[in-house]
Amino acid sequence: MKSAFQAIIFDFDGVIADSEVISNRELAKALTAIGLPTSFEQCLELYYGRNWIENQRRIADRLGKALPDGFTAALQSAVDQALADELKPVQGVREFMVRCAELPIAIASSSDHTYLADCLLRFGMDRNFGTHLYSAAELQRGKPFPDIYLTAAAGLGVTPDSCLVIEDSPIGVQAGVAAEMTVVGLLAGNHIIDKELHGDKLLAAGAHYIVQDFQQIDQLLERA
Repeated sequence: MKSAFQAIIFDFDGVIADSEVISNRELAKALTAIGLPTSFEQCLELYYGRNWIENQRRIADRLGKALPDGFTAALQSAVDQALADELKPVQGVREFMVRCAELPIAIASSSDHTYLADCLLRFGMDRNFGTHLYSAAELQRGKPFPDIYLTAAAGLGVTPDSCLVIEDSPIGVQAGVAAEMTVVGLLAGNHIIDKELHGDKLLAAGAHYIVQDFQQIDQLLERA
């Protein structure tokens, strides 16, 4: 596939791994259990797309005190077990990897590096990205700041304005736009119930294009 873009940078959760329903469901349960009643929908609104360091601050602000000792470890254990039982790739992403094989690609995610590597190995996609897994957990600033996307572009050896970003969250879209990249808002994850409303949120965050699935990204690449 020929394209004017020099590289594609993927968000991970909700773009490659269909994980957002699982992780936000478990987070809602854990927060409710410590006396902070929180629904799945509220988790998506308040925490979705951000790194855990930022989310810990946001949760503590709502709770009015520090998180209980052991909360993060217990939550991670519950999420890990649920992911082991349920996690699948977003529909169409494997086939898209084959179609865009000529372009350099990277992951720019709020999730930690070990999780990214483990999921890709499980999906049989570890060779697609090689060492180009970039985690905002290793940076001082996460999304919506552009740092993680700029780090990924530098790692690939391309200029930011030559990159196509694939994102599913408003926070992630803001990060890609702040990095001066072309951003596609993808609506393929199972956590996106109202696609029209979510697409409007991604457009409001600055997305240049909204697509329903990976096949529509093919069309963008061919037109570029």
